[in-house]
Amino acid sequence: MNMYTYSWIIAIVLFFAVLVMLEMGRRIGKRRKREGMDPGKSGTGPVDAAVFGLLGLLIAFTFSGAASRFDARRVQIVNEANAIGTAYLRVDLLPPDRQGAIRDLFRTYADERIAVYQAVPNMEQVNKTLANSSKTQSKLWEASLAACREAASPAVTSMVVPALNEMFDLANSRTAAAFMHVPTVVVVTLLGMAAASALLAGFGMATDKGPSILHYVGFALVMSLVVLVILDLEFPRLGFITLEEFDKYVQQARSAMG
Repeated sequence: MNMYTYSWIIAIVLFFAVLVMLEMGRRIGKRRKREGMDPGKSGTGPVDAAVFGLLGLLIAFTFSGAASRFDARRVQIVNEANAIGTAYLRVDLLPPDRQGAIRDLFRTYADERIAVYQAVPNMEQVNKTLANSSKTQSKLWEASLAACREAASPAVTSMVVPALNEMFDLANSRTAAAFMHVPTVVVVTLLGMAAASALLAGFGMATDKGPSILHYVGFALVMSLVVLVILDLEFPRLGFITLEEFDKYVQQARSAMG
């Protein structure tokens, strides 16, 4: 199973867990009411407010982090596409007899970079393509340096080498960013806070004649959807939220190579 499947499992489990906690809290409140305590006038309002406030803060923190990482990944795709295009254009500065082989390496490298992300969620294929991409990087670097030495021009070297460095650095940064996610302990804490909030909410609903199905389902559904969206943002190549519309920039850079 990939993370997309786990995201749905987590959301569904949370949905039913919130329903259970709401009902549990309501029954506890009902029992306390029979014992003479009115849950609506128990003076626990400040505690409820604090717990729900912490839940809201945790959701905001987690959602904001996931959205920031998602935006950063989109920017990195565009930056890498620009770097590949710029480095490819700099090949024109190299000796003509060297350009053909280097251009072929560029095409291979661009194809491999595209293939890396198309292989998701097959991590075995992803790792294999990344390894091939690293080998092509080395070949491209060696061929370009040899061509720069043959050109015997500091100006050519100062134009070609930095462009290659930037292209490789952005590729590594983008690969690393794909594995940067919200810490597991934060997600677990968020799920725990959602369950605790549901328990308190159920306790406060004990003054009603019966459970409010609308509030039960509404609260459980909202919490599940929030967690699902956060996980979708964290793993944008596995769910409804994708990066495909930005992948076209790298594909366009590859198409420009012929």
